[in-house]
Amino acid sequence: MSRKLRSSVAAAAGLLAAALAVTTPPAQADDLVTHHEFQANCSVTTHRPDDPIVSPGLPGASHMHTFLGNQSTNASSTNTSLSSGQTNCRTPDDKSAYWFPSVYNGDQLIVPDFPQVIYYKSGILKYQDVRSFPAGIRFVVGSPTATQDQFRTAPGAVEGWECGNSSHNWDFPSYCPPGSQLNIRYQAPSCWNGRDLDSADHKSHMAYPDRTTLVCPATHPVPVPMLEFKIAFPVSGDMSRVRLSSGRGYTWHYDFMNAWDAPTLQALVSHCVNGGLQCDPRGYDQYKPQRGAALGPDYRLPR
Repeated sequence: MSRKLRSSVAAAAGLLAAALAVTTPPAQADDLVTHHEFQANCSVTTHRPDDPIVSPGLPGASHMHTFLGNQSTNASSTNTSLSSGQTNCRTPDDKSAYWFPSVYNGDQLIVPDFPQVIYYKSGILKYQDVRSFPAGIRFVVGSPTATQDQFRTAPGAVEGWECGNSSHNWDFPSYCPPGSQLNIRYQAPSCWNGRDLDSADHKSHMAYPDRTTLVCPATHPVPVPMLEFKIAFPVSGDMSRVRLSSGRGYTWHYDFMNAWDAPTLQALVSHCVNGGLQCDPRGYDQYKPQRGAALGPDYRLPR
Protein backbone atom coordinates (compact mmCIF):
# COMPACT_ATOMS: atom_id res chain seq x y z
CA MET A 1 0.00 0.00 0.00
CA SER A 2 1.44 3.37 -0.99
CA ARG A 3 2.21 6.05 1.60
CA LYS A 4 -0.50 8.26 0.06
CA LEU A 5 -3.13 5.50 0.26
CA ARG A 6 -2.13 4.65 3.84
CA SER A 7 -2.46 8.33 4.71
CA SER A 8 -5.94 8.50 3.15
CA VAL A 9 -7.09 5.37 5.00
CA ALA A 10 -5.77 6.71 8.28
CA ALA A 11 -7.52 10.02 7.72
CA ALA A 12 -10.81 8.26 6.93
CA ALA A 13 -10.47 6.10 10.02
CA GLY A 14 -9.82 9.20 12.09
CA LEU A 15 -12.96 10.89 10.73
CA LEU A 16 -15.03 7.76 11.44
CA ALA A 17 -13.72 7.55 14.99
CA ALA A 18 -14.51 11.20 15.54
CA ALA A 19 -18.03 10.72 14.19
CA LEU A 20 -18.62 7.70 16.42
CA ALA A 21 -17.36 9.62 19.41
CA VAL A 22 -19.99 12.29 18.76
CA THR A 23 -22.96 10.11 17.82
CA THR A 24 -22.53 7.01 19.97
CA PRO A 25 -23.99 7.41 23.47
CA PRO A 26 -21.89 6.27 26.41
CA ALA A 27 -22.31 2.64 27.42
CA GLN A 28 -24.15 3.56 30.60
CA ALA A 29 -26.75 5.73 28.82
CA ASP A 30 -29.28 2.90 28.84
CA ASP A 31 -29.03 2.79 32.63
CA LEU A 32 -29.72 6.51 33.03
CA VAL A 33 -33.30 6.86 34.31
CA THR A 34 -35.00 10.21 33.79
CA HIS A 35 -38.60 8.98 33.39
CA HIS A 36 -40.73 6.11 34.63
CA GLU A 37 -44.04 6.36 32.82
CA PHE A 38 -46.33 5.39 29.99
CA GLN A 39 -49.21 7.18 28.32
CA ALA A 40 -52.86 6.39 27.85
CA ASN A 41 -54.14 8.41 24.88
CA CYS A 42 -57.94 8.62 24.99
CA SER A 43 -60.45 10.84 23.21
CA VAL A 44 -63.72 12.43 24.32
CA THR A 45 -66.70 10.11 24.15
CA THR A 46 -69.58 12.21 25.47
CA HIS A 47 -70.73 14.89 27.93
CA ARG A 48 -73.25 13.99 30.62
CA PRO A 49 -74.48 15.47 33.92
CA ASP A 50 -73.55 12.10 35.45
CA ASP A 51 -70.99 10.83 37.95
CA PRO A 52 -71.03 7.05 38.48
CA ILE A 53 -68.69 7.36 41.48
CA VAL A 54 -70.23 10.26 43.43
CA SER A 55 -73.85 9.82 42.27
CA PRO A 56 -74.15 6.21 41.08
CA GLY A 57 -77.42 5.29 39.40
CA LEU A 58 -78.62 8.92 39.36
CA PRO A 59 -78.52 10.30 35.81
CA GLY A 60 -78.56 14.07 35.70
CA ALA A 61 -77.61 14.45 39.39
CA SER A 62 -74.20 16.01 38.71
CA HIS A 63 -72.78 19.04 36.97
CA MET A 64 -71.77 18.38 33.35
CA HIS A 65 -68.79 16.07 32.89
CA THR A 66 -66.67 15.35 29.84
CA PHE A 67 -65.87 11.63 29.50
CA LEU A 68 -62.85 9.97 27.89
CA GLY A 69 -62.08 6.37 27.03
CA ASN A 70 -64.86 3.89 27.69
CA GLN A 71 -67.77 4.73 25.41
CA SER A 72 -70.41 3.13 27.66
CA THR A 73 -69.78 5.30 30.74
CA ASN A 74 -72.91 6.75 32.35
CA ALA A 75 -74.40 7.22 35.81
CA SER A 76 -75.04 3.48 36.18
CA SER A 77 -71.60 2.25 35.12
CA THR A 78 -70.04 -0.56 37.13
CA ASN A 79 -66.82 -2.49 36.80
CA THR A 80 -68.74 -5.21 34.99
CA SER A 81 -70.46 -2.87 32.54
CA LEU A 82 -67.17 -1.10 31.74
CA SER A 83 -65.42 -4.38 31.01
CA SER A 84 -68.14 -5.14 28.45
CA GLY A 85 -67.94 -1.72 26.82
CA GLN A 86 -65.82 -0.36 24.00
CA THR A 87 -63.04 2.19 24.32
CA ASN A 88 -61.42 4.80 22.11
CA CYS A 89 -58.16 4.69 24.07
CA ARG A 90 -55.16 3.89 21.87
CA THR A 91 -54.62 0.73 23.93
CA PRO A 92 -57.81 -1.26 23.29
CA ASP A 93 -57.57 -3.23 26.53
CA ASP A 94 -57.80 -0.06 28.59
CA LYS A 95 -61.55 0.12 29.15
CA SER A 96 -61.22 2.48 32.10
CA ALA A 97 -63.49 5.49 32.53
CA TYR A 98 -61.93 8.94 32.89
CA TRP A 99 -63.93 12.15 33.35
CA PHE A 100 -63.69 15.77 34.48
CA PRO A 101 -65.90 18.89 34.67
CA SER A 102 -66.77 20.31 31.27
CA VAL A 103 -65.25 23.62 30.15
CA TYR A 104 -67.44 26.40 28.74
CA ASN A 105 -66.78 29.76 27.12
CA GLY A 106 -69.97 31.52 28.09
CA ASP A 107 -72.59 28.98 27.06
CA GLN A 108 -70.40 27.28 24.45
CA LEU A 109 -69.07 23.85 25.38
CA ILE A 110 -65.34 23.58 24.68
CA VAL A 111 -64.44 20.07 23.56
CA PRO A 112 -60.87 18.69 23.49
CA ASP A 113 -60.42 17.91 19.82
CA PHE A 114 -57.66 15.28 19.78
CA PRO A 115 -56.60 12.32 21.96
CA GLN A 116 -55.70 13.55 25.42
CA VAL A 117 -52.75 12.40 27.52
CA ILE A 118 -53.17 10.56 30.78
CA TYR A 119 -49.79 9.68 32.20
CA TYR A 120 -49.23 6.65 34.41
CA LYS A 121 -46.09 7.49 36.41
CA SER A 122 -44.20 6.71 39.55
CA GLY A 123 -45.11 9.07 42.38
CA ILE A 124 -42.44 7.63 44.68
CA LEU A 125 -38.66 7.72 44.60
CA LYS A 126 -38.26 3.93 44.34
CA TYR A 127 -40.10 3.58 41.03
CA GLN A 128 -39.18 -0.12 40.93
CA ASP A 129 -41.68 -0.72 43.76
CA VAL A 130 -44.78 0.65 41.99
CA ARG A 131 -47.50 -1.99 41.67
CA SER A 132 -50.32 -2.24 39.17
CA PHE A 133 -53.76 -0.89 40.12
CA PRO A 134 -56.01 -3.53 41.67
CA ALA A 135 -59.03 -4.47 39.58
CA GLY A 136 -62.01 -2.21 40.21
CA ILE A 137 -60.28 0.58 42.12
CA ARG A 138 -61.85 4.02 41.72
CA PHE A 139 -61.20 7.47 43.13
CA VAL A 140 -61.76 11.20 42.78
CA VAL A 141 -58.89 13.68 42.48
CA GLY A 142 -59.29 17.33 43.50
CA SER A 143 -62.55 18.91 44.63
CA PRO A 144 -65.43 20.83 43.00
CA THR A 145 -65.66 22.86 46.23
CA ALA A 146 -61.95 23.78 46.49
CA THR A 147 -60.90 27.35 47.16
CA GLN A 148 -58.13 28.92 45.12
CA ASP A 149 -55.68 28.51 47.98
CA GLN A 150 -56.63 24.86 48.43
CA PHE A 151 -56.05 24.24 44.73
CA ARG A 152 -52.75 26.14 44.79
CA THR A 153 -51.36 24.20 47.75
CA ALA A 154 -52.78 20.77 46.89
CA PRO A 155 -50.17 18.01 46.44
CA GLY A 156 -51.73 17.27 43.05
CA ALA A 157 -51.39 20.78 41.62
CA VAL A 158 -48.41 20.47 39.26
CA GLU A 159 -48.66 23.18 36.64
CA GLY A 160 -52.17 24.50 37.23
CA TRP A 161 -53.65 26.19 34.16
CA GLU A 162 -51.42 27.33 31.33
CA CYS A 163 -51.51 28.75 27.82
CA GLY A 164 -48.84 30.32 25.65
CA ASN A 165 -46.04 31.41 27.99
CA SER A 166 -48.36 31.73 30.98
CA SER A 167 -48.16 28.88 33.52
CA HIS A 168 -48.80 28.05 37.17
CA ASN A 169 -52.15 29.81 37.13
CA TRP A 170 -54.47 28.70 39.92
CA ASP A 171 -57.49 30.08 38.07
CA PHE A 172 -58.00 30.59 34.34
CA PRO A 173 -55.61 33.09 32.74
CA SER A 174 -57.35 36.33 31.74
CA TYR A 175 -55.98 36.08 28.21
CA CYS A 176 -54.49 33.35 26.01
CA PRO A 177 -52.68 34.08 22.74
CA PRO A 178 -54.99 33.51 19.75
CA GLY A 179 -54.64 29.97 18.46
CA SER A 180 -53.15 28.63 21.69
CA GLN A 181 -54.83 26.02 23.86
CA LEU A 182 -55.78 26.14 27.52
CA ASN A 183 -53.99 23.30 29.33
CA ILE A 184 -54.30 21.74 32.77
CA ARG A 185 -51.91 19.30 34.45
CA TYR A 186 -52.87 17.76 37.77
CA GLN A 187 -51.54 14.72 39.58
CA ALA A 188 -53.47 12.06 41.49
CA PRO A 189 -52.46 10.40 44.77
CA SER A 190 -50.36 7.30 44.23
CA CYS A 191 -50.43 5.49 47.57
CA TRP A 192 -53.20 2.97 48.29
CA ASN A 193 -54.22 1.60 51.69
CA GLY A 194 -54.01 -1.91 50.24
CA ARG A 195 -57.52 -2.76 51.34
CA ASP A 196 -60.37 -0.65 49.92
CA LEU A 197 -61.30 -0.14 46.28
CA ASP A 198 -63.37 2.92 47.25
CA SER A 199 -64.20 4.93 50.36
CA ALA A 200 -67.08 7.10 51.59
CA ASP A 201 -65.52 10.30 50.26
CA HIS A 202 -63.96 8.45 47.29
CA LYS A 203 -60.54 9.74 48.39
CA SER A 204 -59.57 8.37 51.81
CA HIS A 205 -58.38 5.01 50.49
CA MET A 206 -55.72 6.93 48.54
CA ALA A 207 -52.95 9.28 49.72
CA TYR A 208 -50.08 11.30 48.32
CA PRO A 209 -46.47 10.35 49.07
CA ASP A 210 -44.51 12.55 51.45
CA ARG A 211 -43.47 15.58 49.41
CA THR A 212 -39.90 15.51 50.73
CA THR A 213 -39.03 11.83 50.84
CA LEU A 214 -41.40 10.64 48.10
CA VAL A 215 -42.28 7.64 50.25
CA CYS A 216 -45.82 6.37 50.84
CA PRO A 217 -47.21 6.91 54.36
CA ALA A 218 -47.60 3.93 56.69
CA THR A 219 -51.39 4.26 56.48
CA HIS A 220 -51.26 3.83 52.69
CA PRO A 221 -48.23 1.62 52.12
CA VAL A 222 -48.91 0.34 48.60
CA PRO A 223 -47.45 2.45 45.76
CA VAL A 224 -49.60 2.37 42.62
CA PRO A 225 -49.30 4.33 39.36
CA MET A 226 -49.62 8.09 39.74
CA LEU A 227 -52.12 9.40 37.20
CA GLU A 228 -51.42 12.81 35.71
CA PHE A 229 -54.15 14.24 33.51
CA LYS A 230 -52.82 16.62 30.84
CA ILE A 231 -55.90 18.01 29.09
CA ALA A 232 -55.95 20.67 26.35
CA PHE A 233 -58.99 22.79 25.51
CA PRO A 234 -59.17 24.72 22.19
CA VAL A 235 -60.08 28.14 23.58
CA SER A 236 -58.03 31.34 23.44
CA GLY A 237 -58.23 35.12 23.38
CA ASP A 238 -60.32 36.82 26.06
CA MET A 239 -60.85 34.21 28.78
CA SER A 240 -63.14 36.25 31.04
CA ARG A 241 -66.17 34.06 30.25
CA VAL A 242 -64.36 30.71 30.49
CA ARG A 243 -65.60 28.53 33.33
CA LEU A 244 -65.89 24.96 34.52
CA SER A 245 -69.27 23.32 34.94
CA SER A 246 -68.26 23.10 38.62
CA GLY A 247 -67.27 26.78 38.87
CA ARG A 248 -63.96 28.64 38.72
CA GLY A 249 -60.74 27.09 37.44
CA TYR A 250 -59.62 26.05 40.91
CA THR A 251 -62.58 23.68 41.20
CA TRP A 252 -60.86 21.37 38.69
CA HIS A 253 -61.14 17.68 39.61
CA TYR A 254 -61.34 14.34 37.86
CA ASP A 255 -62.51 10.77 38.35
CA PHE A 256 -61.07 7.38 37.48
CA MET A 257 -62.62 3.91 37.38
CA ASN A 258 -60.07 1.19 36.60
CA ALA A 259 -61.21 -1.25 33.95
CA TRP A 260 -57.88 -2.26 32.43
CA ASP A 261 -57.21 -5.80 31.33
CA ALA A 262 -55.02 -6.75 34.31
CA PRO A 263 -52.17 -8.51 32.44
CA THR A 264 -51.92 -5.63 29.95
CA LEU A 265 -51.68 -3.01 32.68
CA GLN A 266 -49.16 -5.13 34.57
CA ALA A 267 -46.99 -5.44 31.46
CA LEU A 268 -46.94 -1.67 30.97
CA VAL A 269 -46.22 -0.97 34.64
CA SER A 270 -43.40 -3.55 34.74
CA HIS A 271 -41.78 -2.53 31.47
CA CYS A 272 -42.20 1.25 31.63
CA VAL A 273 -42.69 2.40 35.22
CA ASN A 274 -40.57 -0.20 37.01
CA GLY A 275 -38.19 -0.28 34.03
CA GLY A 276 -37.47 3.45 34.13
CA LEU A 277 -38.68 4.23 30.62
CA GLN A 278 -40.58 7.06 28.91
CA CYS A 279 -43.18 5.04 27.02
CA ASP A 280 -45.94 5.71 24.52
CA PRO A 281 -49.28 3.81 24.78
CA ARG A 282 -47.61 0.74 23.30
CA GLY A 283 -44.97 0.71 26.02
CA TYR A 284 -42.19 1.82 23.68
CA ASP A 285 -39.49 4.36 24.56
CA GLN A 286 -38.25 6.03 21.38
CA TYR A 287 -35.11 7.16 23.21
CA LYS A 288 -34.21 3.61 24.20
CA PRO A 289 -35.42 1.51 21.25
CA GLN A 290 -33.16 -1.36 22.26
CA ARG A 291 -35.46 -1.99 25.24
CA GLY A 292 -38.34 -2.99 22.95
CA ALA A 293 -42.07 -2.56 23.66
CA ALA A 294 -44.44 -4.03 26.21
CA LEU A 295 -47.23 -4.55 23.67
CA GLY A 296 -47.47 -5.71 20.09
CA PRO A 297 -48.01 -3.57 16.96
CA ASP A 298 -51.76 -3.76 17.61
CA TYR A 299 -51.22 -2.25 21.08
CA ARG A 300 -52.25 -5.54 22.66
CA LEU A 301 -50.37 -7.93 24.88
CA PRO A 302 -48.94 -10.78 22.75
CA ARG A 303 -50.79 -13.96 23.66
